[in-house]
Amino acid sequence: MPMEPCPWCTGFDLYRTYHDTEWGVPLRDDRALFELLILEGAQAGLSWATVLKKRENYRRLFDGFEPAVIARYGDEKVAALLADPGIIRNRAKVAATIQNARSFLALTADGKSFSDFLWQFVGATPRQNQWTTLAEVPAKTAASNAMSKALGQAGFKFVGSTICYAFMQAAGMVNDHLTSCPRHAEVADLA
Repeated sequence: MPMEPCPWCTGFDLYRTYHDTEWGVPLRDDRALFELLILEGAQAGLSWATVLKKRENYRRLFDGFEPAVIARYGDEKVAALLADPGIIRNRAKVAATIQNARSFLALTADGKSFSDFLWQFVGATPRQNQWTTLAEVPAKTAASNAMSKALGQAGFKFVGSTICYAFMQAAGMVNDHLTSCPRHAEVADLA
């Protein structure tokens, strides 16, 4: 069987580059995981392509996704964000980003790693799935349900189970590259 990339990554170069270099690579950096969780929440009701095209604007406008900075945003900053077409201008999602920064700081105040908190839902090791078609890939799992519940209890917003599963895929907690995709084996070797 010829090796072909996952069929969802076609359409434009940025999507393919993201698939070939980032998606599914195990991510353990606290700040980078926070950024990814925020961006996955921003995707709610939209496509990942929409968020990916705006990612650099998000990084610039949200101060490099530094939780300590975002947690201090006030009305003036919120108004500026909602006026900027470089991001998805949704008041609830902007408010959730600020709340999530505060929740991140509370969760890690005692020195606990955000990475360790998130990776506990897969036993700290990426799950190596063996999907052969996109139809087999779930939208959520028991692990994403548990992550969603724990994040919600910690005060995070826009962290439903489907968002958490997309986050787990992107952060490499689960290897959901199809087995026919060359990245499946490459990502598995990174585990």
